[in-house]
Amino acid sequence: MGKTRVYELAKRLDVPSKRIIDLLADIGFEVKNHMSVVDEEAVKRITYQLTGKGEAPATQPPAQAQKQKENKPQPPQKDGGKAPKAAEAKKAQGSGAQKDQPRKKTENKPQAKPQAKPQQQRGPKSAAPGQGPRDKKQKQQRRGKKRVDKRERKARREARLLSEQERQERTVVLEGRITVGELADKMGVSASDVISKLIGLGVMATINQAVDTDIAKMLAEEQGFEVEVKVDTLEEKLVETEEDKEEDLRPRPPVVTILGHVDHGKTSLLDAIREANVTSQEAGGITQHIGAYQAKYNDKKIVFLDTPGHEAFTAMRARGAQVTDIAIVVVAADDGVMPQTVEAINHVKAADVPIIIAVNKIDKPNANPDRVKQQLTEYELIPEDWGGDTVFVDVSALKHTGLDTLMEMILLVSEMAELKANPDKPALGTVVEAKLDKGRGPVATVLIQDGTIEVGDSIICGTIYGKVRAMVDDRGNRVEKAGPATPVEILGLNDVAEAGDMLQVVTDDKMARQISEKRSDKRREVELKKSAKVSLDDLFSQIQEGERKDLNIIAKADVQGSVEALRESLLKLSNDEVRVQVIHGGVGAVTESDVMLASASDAIIIGFNVRPEPSARKMAEREDVELRLYRVIYEALEDVKAAMTGMLAPEFKEVVLGQAEVRHLFKVSRLGTIAGCHVLEGKITRNADVRVIRDGIVIHEGKMDTLKRFKDDVREVQTGYDCGILLEKFNDYKEGDIIEAYTMEQVQPA
Repeated sequence: MGKTRVYELAKRLDVPSKRIIDLLADIGFEVKNHMSVVDEEAVKRITYQLTGKGEAPATQPPAQAQKQKENKPQPPQKDGGKAPKAAEAKKAQGSGAQKDQPRKKTENKPQAKPQAKPQQQRGPKSAAPGQGPRDKKQKQQRRGKKRVDKRERKARREARLLSEQERQERTVVLEGRITVGELADKMGVSASDVISKLIGLGVMATINQAVDTDIAKMLAEEQGFEVEVKVDTLEEKLVETEEDKEEDLRPRPPVVTILGHVDHGKTSLLDAIREANVTSQEAGGITQHIGAYQAKYNDKKIVFLDTPGHEAFTAMRARGAQVTDIAIVVVAADDGVMPQTVEAINHVKAADVPIIIAVNKIDKPNANPDRVKQQLTEYELIPEDWGGDTVFVDVSALKHTGLDTLMEMILLVSEMAELKANPDKPALGTVVEAKLDKGRGPVATVLIQDGTIEVGDSIICGTIYGKVRAMVDDRGNRVEKAGPATPVEILGLNDVAEAGDMLQVVTDDKMARQISEKRSDKRREVELKKSAKVSLDDLFSQIQEGERKDLNIIAKADVQGSVEALRESLLKLSNDEVRVQVIHGGVGAVTESDVMLASASDAIIIGFNVRPEPSARKMAEREDVELRLYRVIYEALEDVKAAMTGMLAPEFKEVVLGQAEVRHLFKVSRLGTIAGCHVLEGKITRNADVRVIRDGIVIHEGKMDTLKRFKDDVREVQTGYDCGILLEKFNDYKEGDIIEAYTMEQVQPA
């Protein structure tokens, strides 16, 4: 018998893997996890211990021998000698107590009555003659003291009220952000004085503009005021103060998200799993009404999230929602690792979620699962067969092969995670998706993570509130309540919620409405003044202030070799003050997915010989993500290094004027090739620098020779018009190429 993995032994003995790990630790065999291998001797010991079958182990571990030694019974003569003595003593004590008890009762009975009567008779007589005059003096003294005490209390009360009034006059109460005008009114000064103080602090604000609480507190304290910051007690009521007790927790199903490259079989795999779990009673199968549904395997539930891909996965993580317990990355055996596969792996690693690799399409003649395993070792995903701890499962969604193994692996990983929740408390959940239905109004798809939600509960969901009017499960059936790890559609919200928002059950409608209004006000303030993302220009100042220890970078390049070179060179720049991390590297143009990952991870995007997609550039501007593009790798390294050492001097900023698409080619013998173009966005100007982009990769940069509209030379061509472009020293156009016009503007130091 060779070496056996922990989960295989657990499956053979029909016990949880956690039990096997604990038993191995008891007998002196330490293992890391369920993927670890154990030798034949340990397998024999565990098998004999749990089943009693097989040969008993020849030698016992020291721990077990010591335990038996400690539990060994003592010699009978010692016990026999002590036991009768103890019994006799106890018996004697008991009999003595019984004999003494009646005697005490008879002795105490006659003494109780004579003692009570003299006290009743003697009390008033002895008190009357001796204490009369003394009582009069004491009463007079008490009256004088009362008058003095009353005057003192009145004086103290008046002094206390006066000091409280003075304190209130010198106290400024702040509740969240406050406008300049309101702050001036509270301090009793003019708004112009407050504005001049703000300018001295480097803050430019008008009378109606809101300032941060910290700045307002600083200004008030400078004027000699005491500052009292009011904390929102409503939000505190929502926070769970007590931790769940261990006896209240119950096992819950795992939540699984399937990610991967386009056309690698994610949807087919979901459909195959859904069909495999349809029973004869469920005509039409599991109807996927919403973005999540439950499947059953071996009488255990598994919740699958049907997301559009890693974009939604990252968008939810960017909003602070961690709903996924296990991520399955699907890779086609005939196609191998592709760019979106790498992106999905990086997204899952950034979220710190267990990964299962599903190698799909193994039924194809050109399938090569070993090549997929070899490629994934470059991303630190080593199969268990090769000595690693990553679960690889060969499946075929078309032939329905390997699905049982995949479901077993999901249950195994979830078993090791020991997923539990408390169903006996108000529900907490996350919005998976939301929509506006014409007949039903705002509908939110919610995955309940903890507690139980029932019809009629008042709920708060981000800035949206409401009352649960009805709930629908993943099969389209109405339900009255839903527990942990249950996906449901909820009706009754006052507006459409956002994916990733937290849902929480509150005590009443009034509280939900108040919290919703406060959150809406805060969101408006945040939108008015968004916190800036990290940039190379202010990186050094943030390092000096101790705000930033990690610099996250997303590297995109024209070829894989450049990505690896850029990654290795950037990682070498790490020092004691800041650590450089390349959280994602890929080939091709900068996409919206890259910008979304950068926004979620607070990263900088560095592009080498590539250009961003138009939608990605707009999204980067909207999300305030810094996008740096380079043609020389050393310039990128020098900029990052200079930012880390505080020597970065802003020089020039690239401003994209417009883009035109090449649609026809006209060859002129004495001039060369003229590109007939259509301006897609912006404008193309005669004196601008231009670059030719093919499939997101820059193939030429230079100057424009001629720009024509029909036969006329023009200075610029606007969006929607056609034009002819002739570039200097370049004729290798192809239809579909993008000609981008840009200028370099000097950036003034801040």
